[in-house]
Amino acid sequence: MSGERKPRVGDLIHDEDAGRHGVVTDVRGGAVWVLRPESGPGQWTSHRPERLAVVTPREGMLDRL
Repeated sequence: MSGERKPRVGDLIHDEDAGRHGVVTDVRGGAVWVLRPESGPGQWTSHRPERLAVVTPREGMLDRL
């Protein structure tokens, strides 16, 4: 993520550690990113925002519906 902004709630990201895409649903204390799959149930967390790459910012997510 060098030079890029940290992911924010609503962004579609690629989590390099988990090897999958997800949507940011919460950022707890600025240190824990809560993610859910792009579709379907479940969630996971990431403590390493530098390993989260924004695929589509939240502003562009409406185009994906």
